[in-house]
Amino acid sequence: MYLIIFGSSIVSAYWNGAATYYRGMCRALHDRGHRIRFVEQDIYQRQQHRDLPTDPSYCEVRVVSGWASLERELEDARAHADLIVKCNDTGAFDREMEEWLVGDWPARGGATAPPARGALPSGPPVAFWDVDAPATLAECAAPDSYLRPLIPRFACIFTYGGGDPVVMGYRALGGQHVVPVYNAVDPEAYHPVAPSQTYACDLFFMGNRLPDRESRFRHFFLGAAERLPTARFLLGGAGWDDLPLPPNVRYIGHCPTPLHPQMNCSARLVLNLNREAMAATGFSPPTRVFEATACGACLVTDAWSGVEQFFAPGDEILVAHGPDDLARYVAELPVDVAQGIGRQARLRVLRDHTYASRVAVFERAAREHL
Repeated sequence: MYLIIFGSSIVSAYWNGAATYYRGMCRALHDRGHRIRFVEQDIYQRQQHRDLPTDPSYCEVRVVSGWASLERELEDARAHADLIVKCNDTGAFDREMEEWLVGDWPARGGATAPPARGALPSGPPVAFWDVDAPATLAECAAPDSYLRPLIPRFACIFTYGGGDPVVMGYRALGGQHVVPVYNAVDPEAYHPVAPSQTYACDLFFMGNRLPDRESRFRHFFLGAAERLPTARFLLGGAGWDDLPLPPNVRYIGHCPTPLHPQMNCSARLVLNLNREAMAATGFSPPTRVFEATACGACLVTDAWSGVEQFFAPGDEILVAHGPDDLARYVAELPVDVAQGIGRQARLRVLRDHTYASRVAVFERAAREHL
């Protein structure tokens, strides 16, 4: 199958938390014999902060600027792809792309309108791949949502996760087929490595500063840091530069993906914090949950519905319901116990949560629905 995917970026994780998800899925699809083209836009300085210095061998990458170039890619995809995949929130021209592919073109913003929908040649099926389903469903609930009437027109909806709440939410909007394809890990990229004193700490958190993450970050991470002034806390991710931090918190800025294994392996505990919508919906473990545990890290996560479907709390993962729980783990958990939890988590990841297993879900849905 020849897939042409329109997404945020596969070569850069800069302000792009979905990068490793795209990489893992595309590599696994390539390993199964599929051909992939990934189309991304030159925006948000992602090309200036590439994590992959050269394009990956498992897919062709097209970097475009502006609507005219993007429209040419859409036309080429319609002519040559077996399946077109439009990912949510690519960063620019999302509405234009989605309406071009499955909607009624409104010809806004000076863009050149294609022929009327009925005049377009028949083409390959178009799937919508949502890497932030709770936020997208909230957007569709708005009275003036442009996306809501388009949902039934996609041949299939793939989601980053979300479980039954997300599936039922999309079905209520008329989604024909809704298939969660959960985050996972590429064991070739994430595995145990030697720790580094550069990133040594008691608790490590990595995540970009986003409005629906910051309140949870302040409550959990900063709350625990304030309770434990002698413990060492490490913060990574973009956007936290101007946030006042306690003296025991060290900020290291954007974390290039090649350094993630070393960072995860240098911390005694690694923290996962879900964004507000993800935590409320549940069943949406972020990619870094699997990446950290694949490195053998002892992961502490905030509580969310469905965690037990992915890891056994207490044995393979630790769950914190607030900063008191988190501070207690940091202060009291023996090193050997933390290491044992990390080893168990890594075994679980290798058994159940690799992209090789996720791509089987995707292929089955493609056979059945596309």
